[in-house]
Parts: sequence; C-alpha cells; structure tokens
Amino acid sequence: MKSPTILIAAFFQSVSRWGVIAVTISALAAPCAGRYSTGTQLRRGPRASRLKTIQLPDAKSGGSVSLEEALVKQENVRQMTSEPLKFADIGQLAWAGQGMRGGRSQADTPTEGVPDTAALAAESLPLKLYVATQDGVYLYKPDRHSLEQASGDDVRGNLAAAAQSQGGAVAAGCHIVIAGSARDFTALYGRKARNLMLLQTGQVSQNIQLQAASLELGYVPIVDFDVAAVRRLCRLPRNLEPLYVLAVGYPLGRAVTPVSPERRSIGGKQAVLIVARENFHDDEFFEVRRALDAASMQTVVASTRMGFVVGMVGNRAEVNLMVTQLKVDDYDAVVFLGGLGAIQYFENPAVLNVARQAVAKGKVVGAISIAPTILANAGVLTGKRATSFITERDRLQQAGAVYTGTPVERDGSIITAVGPVAASEFGRAVAGAVAGR
Repeated sequence: MKSPTILIAAFFQSVSRWGVIAVTISALAAPCAGRYSTGTQLRRGPRASRLKTIQLPDAKSGGSVSLEEALVKQENVRQMTSEPLKFADIGQLAWAGQGMRGGRSQADTPTEGVPDTAALAAESLPLKLYVATQDGVYLYKPDRHSLEQASGDDVRGNLAAAAQSQGGAVAAGCHIVIAGSARDFTALYGRKARNLMLLQTGQVSQNIQLQAASLELGYVPIVDFDVAAVRRLCRLPRNLEPLYVLAVGYPLGRAVTPVSPERRSIGGKQAVLIVARENFHDDEFFEVRRALDAASMQTVVASTRMGFVVGMVGNRAEVNLMVTQLKVDDYDAVVFLGGLGAIQYFENPAVLNVARQAVAKGKVVGAISIAPTILANAGVLTGKRATSFITERDRLQQAGAVYTGTPVERDGSIITAVGPVAASEFGRAVAGAVAGR
C-alpha cells in the first residue's frame, strides 16, 4: 500500500496537471508571439529557470486623501530611500496607472457565465507597465492584477544611472517604466498614433503620480533617459519602446515598518492565512484570499519565514508576519492552507498552539486539504464533524473527528475542506462564519 505522503504528492500533481500544461504551452509559444507569459524564462540559454507570478493585493477604490490634497502633495518631490516598496503599495500604483482601464478593484466581482470584458480590455491596451523591484523586473497584468516576472535581476540602480540629465542619483524603492508600441498605436489610430501614444503616456504617469502622492510616497519622474539601456535592463520585446520612467519610494526620514494587525484591520474584519514557507497550494491560497477580499475582509499572511514564499507551481505570496509573532486576539479568523509544504506544520509546536488558542477563544478556524491534520494534532477536532483530503481521513478519525468527506464541512466555528476544488466555497464559508451567518 502506498504511503500517505506519496498519495498526497500524486493528488497535487493531478490537480495541478492542467496548470503545468498551460505553463508548458506558454513557454513554447512565447518566443513565437514576442510577448511575456507566466512561467516563461526570458533569458536566452540552455539553463533557463522558470520565472514567477505575484498576485497583488486587491486595489482600493477609496482613500483618506482628497484629489485636491493629492494635487498639492504631488508638487512636493522629496528625497527617497531605496527601501523596497511593499507589494500593497506597488499594486495600488499599478492599478492607478492601468488597472482602471482593464483591471479589477476590490469592489469588482466576476459574474458566472458573463464574458470577462476587463480581461479583453486589458489585452488590447497598447501601453504596458514594467515594475523594477529589489526582486526583479515584472510586467503588470491589469486583467489579473498580478505581476509576471521578466527578469530576476535588481536593476533599480542601473535604471537610476540611465537618467541622463538627472545625474543618475535617483534612489527609489521601485521604478515604473511605461512602454508602448508605435505599431499597435498606428493600427488603432493611424497618423495620429505617435501623438496619442504620448498623450496616453502622460495620462498614465499622472495617475501614478497622484496615487503616489495620496500614499505619501516620494517620486521623481525621469523623462530624459538612455532608451537602449532601459529597454535592455527591462527585457522589453523589440516592438516596445520605453516612454517614461518614474522612480517611487518612501520619503527620506519616514520610518517604514511592517503593517501591523491594528492598521490593517481598521474598517473591517481580519483573517490570518497560515502558509508553508514553500510548496503551499497556489490555487487554495489565491482562491481563498480572493473570496475573503470579496467579503471586504483584510488578510495577513503568516509563515515561518518573512519575505516571499513559493507555491507548488511557482507562484509567490508575500509574508507579513512570523507565526511565532502571531497574536490570535488580533484576528477574526485563522486559516490553515494546504499543499505538500503544510506537512511541516503537523508537529510544529507554535502552529499547533495557534490552533488551540484560536479554538479556545472562539475564533473562526479554517483548514483545507491536508491542513485539517494540523487541527487534529492540536486536539481540537474531538467529536467535531470534519473533512479533508482522503489521505488524512485516518489521522482525523484517530484524533476523534467525525470524518464526512464532504467538499466543505462546518461544525460550529471550525470549517474544513477537501482541497483546491472546494477552495472558493471554503473561503466563502469562512467569510460567512465571521459575518455570523
């Protein structure tokens, strides 16, 4: 009889099969199409490694700074640090530049059976946004509000050096490059193409600058730069021309600290998503977070490592909090996500203690896929109806749980689910429990 670990691996390989096929097709098609695709390595060479996709936090369509205040603040260009921008800030800047034209905000909810007009509109945008961070260069995809990696190199210093008339001394947390295709504009607008391309570039850059001002970020527009150097550094396709570079960063003297639970939870409920430091299940993470976002719940990601954690098919998530620093009282829901990496938490004392505290304090506690075993090992499933991936059935029953095998099971404040096929329903169940439904 095959071991549970082998069965788990086979399961995740099976449910990720179509995603792997899609990535393979993208990698084969990208050189022919002349465009960037998820999972495609843009470096030429036989030892190319797979690049990553980052799902950005949903952009907000409201803020505390008025338009008039932002107009005043944008005139105040300040010295900046080179401290990397948080992806919540990068996502808001990218949304302001292009998301309004083809992406989704937190208020948007897709309707089943209705064509995704946002995705269609985003594909037709003749301007592209590239974001240079400490972790590499990324192409912004407004239809999915995500970043697709074009390069793994930190080119921010070189982009600053490409600012010819500004002395190259533009320190920043990130650089945003607006690029356009004259050919695409000509196909749309004919003889007016060049003028309209530059006008749209100005509009996009103005939106980004206003957003930066409203976020109290410093910025420096770079209009005189080495075009060939910027194209090379950002790995732009031949048909794209860099038109505008904007350096954005935290103002000099402003202390930048991790976002605290108190700040993130203002105005709504909050959930902490506990993921493995590697090999979490991508679909489970993103579908659950999307469902919580749709319910206007704030989410914090916790793990045993700060920075980025990598999923089983290569997507990444930014960790906000160490599990050892997690205070259960700060959250309305504690959610344990699956994937092969979740095995590391089966006997982790800090994680098991979080599960015990959350149940004892009456918090909504969720676990999906193989993660219900964490709850079982914490001793909180005794006499509770629960479900999980089939390999965990015996462990749950030995811990005293009543195993049901249903896609999503709720018993009081404890919610469990079988795996990625039920991730959206699981996320909605967690949100509903927090709302008292």
